[in-house]
Amino acid sequence: MRDLKLPEGRHPEKARRPDQAQPKKPDWIRVKAPTSAGYKATRDILKSNRLVTVCEEAGCPNVGECWSQGHATMMIMGEICTRGCSFCNVATGRPDALDVFEPGRVAHAVETLGLKHVVITSVDRDDLDDGGAEHFAQTIRAVRHRAPDTTIEILTPDFLKCAPAALEKVVEARPDVFNHNLETVPGLYPTVRPGARYFHSLRLLQRVKELDPAMFTKSGIMVGLGEEAQQVRQVMDDMRSADVDFLTIGQYLQPTPKHHRVDRFVTPEEFKAYETAAYGKGFLMVSATPLTRSSYHAGDDFARLRAARLEKLGRA
Repeated sequence: MRDLKLPEGRHPEKARRPDQAQPKKPDWIRVKAPTSAGYKATRDILKSNRLVTVCEEAGCPNVGECWSQGHATMMIMGEICTRGCSFCNVATGRPDALDVFEPGRVAHAVETLGLKHVVITSVDRDDLDDGGAEHFAQTIRAVRHRAPDTTIEILTPDFLKCAPAALEKVVEARPDVFNHNLETVPGLYPTVRPGARYFHSLRLLQRVKELDPAMFTKSGIMVGLGEEAQQVRQVMDDMRSADVDFLTIGQYLQPTPKHHRVDRFVTPEEFKAYETAAYGKGFLMVSATPLTRSSYHAGDDFARLRAARLEKLGRA
């Protein structure tokens, strides 16, 4: 039996890689350990519903802040991913069968936590014919039923090995925000995201808009992996060509010595320059800070995103 608490059990595909030095974090990226009563209450609700969160599985630095406010990003379809991206701390291997009761448990947790906005993500499920699209759709419908006033943001895999109908199934369930992360610049895909294809992911985002022009789309990248500033700006242009509404940019943090190394820590001033450039390219919403993650402050950001569209349409 694999022990997912141990690095060699969690990441067997990385076990033979040489260790990469983990540089000391600068002051601007340090966070306090989670200790609040709100954090513990959120943890207990998730545990009682037997739910997995990307907050824990990916080692998010914002877990203390988010859980203390009752916010969490649900990760459906298990805790084992079929891919082994070099940046990611989610366990890799052969996943278990889908749990048909999971959509209902997610919906119950959303209702219990009283969430105004929920983010639902998943592992990659290349073992499933539809990549888990129907499970996503069922989860969206279950949340709509139990918490009709909650807005829903999904962060999906790329459905790389699926028929076009898989994406259509998810869009037809009508989440409020469709997020799929490009993660990095295309030149780093072979080492950072080897199981994915940059232009496939870009086309996925574009197709969401073709299927439902009113749906908000969102994507994000990490910096500090070895990219150049002009490459980041090119990714911005690519996203805008796909009509992506919301861009997130955050600092890559190395989960273990076996993961991709941190090339450097990008300064807050550089993040501010990226934010300015992105707004200049036409994004409705941009979050670019060292601690930015896909679902960080997602509820507040969704309200700002919706307001930005209304203002653009002249109806504010």
